[in-house]
Amino acid sequence: MLKILIAIDGSECSLDAVHHALKLVEKGLQAEFVLANVQEPASLYELVTSRDPDLIAAASVEAAQDLMAPALALLQQAGLECSTEVGMGDPAHTLIDIIEDTGCDLVLIAARGQGAIASALLGSVSQELAHSSPVPVTIVHPIDNDVEEEQLADEDKATD
Repeated sequence: MLKILIAIDGSECSLDAVHHALKLVEKGLQAEFVLANVQEPASLYELVTSRDPDLIAAASVEAAQDLMAPALALLQQAGLECSTEVGMGDPAHTLIDIIEDTGCDLVLIAARGQGAIASALLGSVSQELAHSSPVPVTIVHPIDNDVEEEQLADEDKATD
């Protein structure tokens, strides 16, 4: 069965990738899903002021699980097989590690909608992943809910 990684950063945009996956399943795709979130490593200040590095790591994992909860709920409501993975470090490189470790065949990641200048200056996880991933990457652009509602209304009229 196809295994698809969906990158989740906790933003509304990242849920667009989940909605895209659900549309593919509605059209007959059979797959299992891996939700992945990448947390920043602890800062030097956090490491120095905390007496327990395991406590910092546990907090990061808990934060990641909270960020993935809405996406996980959507997939579970649809009755789909899903697991979660949490990584620490540079997002694109860590996602590649997760792809390889979990044996994913495809990646869905939301576009952040940055302009060309912002992407060039700040870098883009989706762009870097598209260039470096060992598997195909689908970049899901933001869903325009007004357009989607109009399309659904038109489909309903056509079936009446």
